[in-house]
Formats: sequence, C-alpha cells, structure tokens
Amino acid sequence: MAELRAALGPEGVLDDPDVLASYRRDMMPLAPAGVPRAVALPADADQVRAVVRACAAAGAPIVPRGAGSGLSGAANAVDGCVVLATTRMNRILEIDPDNRLAVVEPGVVNLDLRHAVEKHGLFYPPDPSSYDWCTIGGNLSTNAGGLCCVKYGVTTDSVLGLDVVLADGSLLRTGRRTVKGVAGYDLTRLFVGAEGTLGVITSATLALRPLPQAPATLVAAFGSTAAAASAVTRIVRAGLIPSLMEIMDRASILAVERNLKTELGAGGGSAALLLCQSDSGGEAARREIAAIERICADAGSELVHWTADLAEGRMLMAARRAVLPSLEVYGSWLTDDVCVPRTRIADLINGCEAVGERHGLLVAVVGHAGDGNMHPTIVYDPESEEQFARARRAFDEILELGLSLGGTITGEHGVGKIKREWLEREIGPVGLGVHRAIKAALDPGNLFNPGSMFAAE
Repeated sequence: MAELRAALGPEGVLDDPDVLASYRRDMMPLAPAGVPRAVALPADADQVRAVVRACAAAGAPIVPRGAGSGLSGAANAVDGCVVLATTRMNRILEIDPDNRLAVVEPGVVNLDLRHAVEKHGLFYPPDPSSYDWCTIGGNLSTNAGGLCCVKYGVTTDSVLGLDVVLADGSLLRTGRRTVKGVAGYDLTRLFVGAEGTLGVITSATLALRPLPQAPATLVAAFGSTAAAASAVTRIVRAGLIPSLMEIMDRASILAVERNLKTELGAGGGSAALLLCQSDSGGEAARREIAAIERICADAGSELVHWTADLAEGRMLMAARRAVLPSLEVYGSWLTDDVCVPRTRIADLINGCEAVGERHGLLVAVVGHAGDGNMHPTIVYDPESEEQFARARRAFDEILELGLSLGGTITGEHGVGKIKREWLEREIGPVGLGVHRAIKAALDPGNLFNPGSMFAAE
C-alpha cells in the first residue's frame, strides 16, 4: 500500500471499505465476487507499470476494470486483490482524419469518442448498448459488440494496435498505424478479448470510418418467430447488408409497450418484431430498405413500415434500446449472449420460451439478428433465493441450448467468471490447454485477473 501511494499519490489509491464495495463486481449478479484490498486509479501508463511492479513484488493479484458495465463478471474482484481501474486514463490522444485513426486511453467513454470523431466527419463503429457510459478499455478487454455488428463487426475489427503493460511491468506495443501489416504474430487480437488476463491495456490505436449517412429505418411485425427468422435468412441470402438488424420476441415487445406506453405496431399479438436500418444514404438506402420490405412481406410479415425521417427512426430504435430497462418493471434481470447460426434463431427463441415455462420465469429474447447474437434475459425476484436458484438453472440451460444449436456461449459479453466451466465444453481440452500455455508464458505468476475465463491449472 505504501508503494502504491508513493506511485499514485493519495488520490490514486482507495481503501475505504464502503468505496471498495462499489468496485467488487460488474453488472452480472450471478458471478462470484471477492473483496479487494485496494483500488488503484493510475493516471497514465507509467503509473500502471508502477502498480503492476508493486503488486507483482507483493504477490497481490490485479483485476483490471473499466466502468463496470460488463455482463460476465470479468471485472469482479478476488479477495485481497488490487482493482486497477483505468477511468482516470480518459484522454483522446490523437485524431488523424487523413489516416482515419484515433489513439485513445482506455478510460475514454465510447460515446465521447464517437462524438469527438464525428466533428471530423468520421465514425467509430462499435456501439454496445451501454455506449453512453462504458469505456474503450472494457470494450477491448471483452471484445464488445453492439447493434451495428452486422455491417461493421465487433471491437477487434476496429483495432489497429495496442500498448499493453505486461506482468513484469514492461510496455508492449502491438500492431501498427497502417491499413495493412502482417509482420509477426497478430498480438493485437490476442489481447483484445483477453478480459485482462494477459496484461493491462494503456492505449489503443483505433481505425475509423467515414461518417455514415442518415439512416432509413424499417420495422416489420411477424405472427411467428419462424417467419421473422426466415426473413433474416432471406435478407442475408439476397446479399443485403443493413447497418443494423435487430429482433425482439413477444415478451420484449409487450414489456417495451407497457413501459413506454406506446405501440410498436405489434400490439395485436405479433410474435416477433424485426428492426432494420440502412446508412447507405439517399437512393441507395431507399433501394436497400425497399428490398428488405419486399422480403419481409414475402416471409409473411403482418405489418411493414419504413421511414427516412430521423426522429421517427430514433423513436423506433429507442424502443429496441429500452428492452432491458422495460423488463425491470417485472423484477431484476440477468441477460445472456449466446450466438447461434442465423438459421437457428427461431429455434433459440422458442427454446428460451420453453426454458422460461419450465422454470416459471419470464424469459424475453432480444438480439442482433444479423449475426445471430441473441440476448435471452431472465426476469426474477431478487428477494427470493428460490427464484434466484431457478434463474441460475435457466441461465445454464440456455447456454446448453445455444451449444446444441451449433452456437457459442458468448457473442460479445465474454466468459468472465460466470461461464468458466462452459468455455472448456465449447473449445475442448486441447483448446483450453493452448489458452493455459499462453497465460503461463505471458503471466507466469498468475498476476492478472486470476480465475477469470479459466483456471490457470
């Protein structure tokens, strides 16, 4: 503690028990969480290096943390650890419009970066639902996704290079500033999605895109999830790449309509709602949306409506982003993020409904239809231990369902401390052995985020 205070100053080290409690866990209620010994708030890379060296010498584990918006327990503390929170490292170091890149520290809020680069006519695509408060460092550590993944990919698709502090306190620079580059192993992608188990990211060089055109927005209501899923498959098969393609099941629709006191065009008992946007602009966007409209009608849509009006489009998308807050009307929620082949979306939604019925719980499904990444959300009474236990069983059954449909246990939230046992089931013993070998090579003392993603031994 003395070394930490010497390196960071009194304002950079927190050890008040009440304050420590607020740094114990992220937004996943099922994941275990310990009690940290201290919270370190470094202001730059040199201070991160000092924290790492002090903790390594003392044998104190380090749990890197961003804003705490994660949904896998990846930033949850372990007993006696130092939580290394990067929120003070919140500078945008460079915006280079000519080379379409930005260099940022990990504490920069996602939406703040978006607003900053928009002034230069540029666009940073990754947009997690918590983009108004989650930080770039957390997005990098979990390889976060968002609503626009169908066209622009996940976080790693926008990363050119990283600065990372390793377990011995040295600073590793990965990647490049050029559009192309294949020299050596792709270490950048190794650290993106590593959930803080291999090092602490202190800056990132991010690729930017030209600012998209104002979007045209379409909503289509379907009498069955099978019809909605068929429309998704047909849209993809037709070679259309909307900038956004989201699906909401009946439970999600009803929750939003009740909470926002509005109708989404599906109040007549529709089983699924498909939301699409095209940011191609002008006539190109109209052609793309018109083609999607025809496909939805051919797939059996009960109602199709599209608009180029920005205010109306924002209203429709606000309904999509309001799903989780709307479910809070019924109780606490925990959300999963299994990803399945697009052709199995209907099977997953119907299977989740069956899981909910089996356990006597509301399970609502909303997700990114364009890439098959679904978010089954289980609603339960947090005051009832019995309901909490049922919610946990339902959570695991949904993971089992996702794997049985040829999917993965996580599309964008990460493994963290909640899905450790499921990682081996997905990747197998050989894959897990490779993970452990990489961890042992870069972090032989198991300093960084021990017990997250997988056990070191």
